[in-house]
Amino acid sequence: MSVALPSAAIGTVRRGPSPRTAIAGLVLTAIIALALAAPWIAPFDPLDQDLLALNRPPGPEHWLGTDHMGRDVFSRLVTGARTTLMVGFGGALVAFVLGAGFGLVALSLGRVAETAMFALIDLIRAMPDVLLALLLIVALGAGAQPVVIALGIAFAPFFAYVARATFHREAVKEYVAAARLFGGSRLHVLRLHLAPNLVGGLVTQAAILLPRCVVTESVLSFLGLGSSPDQPTWGRMVADASRYIETSPHAIMAPVIAIVALTLSLSIVGEAVRRHLDPLRAAGEARL
Repeated sequence: MSVALPSAAIGTVRRGPSPRTAIAGLVLTAIIALALAAPWIAPFDPLDQDLLALNRPPGPEHWLGTDHMGRDVFSRLVTGARTTLMVGFGGALVAFVLGAGFGLVALSLGRVAETAMFALIDLIRAMPDVLLALLLIVALGAGAQPVVIALGIAFAPFFAYVARATFHREAVKEYVAAARLFGGSRLHVLRLHLAPNLVGGLVTQAAILLPRCVVTESVLSFLGLGSSPDQPTWGRMVADASRYIETSPHAIMAPVIAIVALTLSLSIVGEAVRRHLDPLRAAGEARL
């Protein structure tokens, strides 16, 4: 029996990316390309200090100028992109694995285990993301790896909630009832029938949380609790330049614009991914 999709949903599925999404994708691709090519395109060592070139404005030698310690802003920007992207994407990946894994294990063990384990998730979720990440970094120590772990733990509950919501939505459908009728255990049905239908929602959640991971990493670096000082990040660049905003505004504008461009492009691309993976919901929103 064929099922007719609403015309709006069909249009959503067949339509190519919008100009806004295409531009956001190009910006995101450019940022990733600059981060990957940083060792080859950075004209100076990002840690080298030139006391004779303090707070220089953008020019032919220093494309984005220098900061209060005479360090080349462009070199620090492209080098810092590597750490910012690595920590942001790494935190989202750890959150995906921890949240989805913990949630699916809780769901597979039955109602009592689900209630107990999600009570623990609720306790974690009750704390603000930045505050929880700060406490975890204080316990784990500074550095890129502790920040990734802290972000993963702080954002893992989002994926656990998505896994549980999708599980209960799919569990009442006919194909699940048929699988259980033929003797499938709760774990068997979850692994073979429900898990494939959970992927779309989890991937969508990952695309939505990526900008938040990047912003949280920048906030932690701004507070001096992010990666080590010998690893330039955009948040650390903003923190260092904020005290010299009157003499070298270019040193703070460059990382701020980069953070805005990255988070905005990630948000737009993430929204496009969500609409692609859930066209019926997107069609319903378009009619509102």
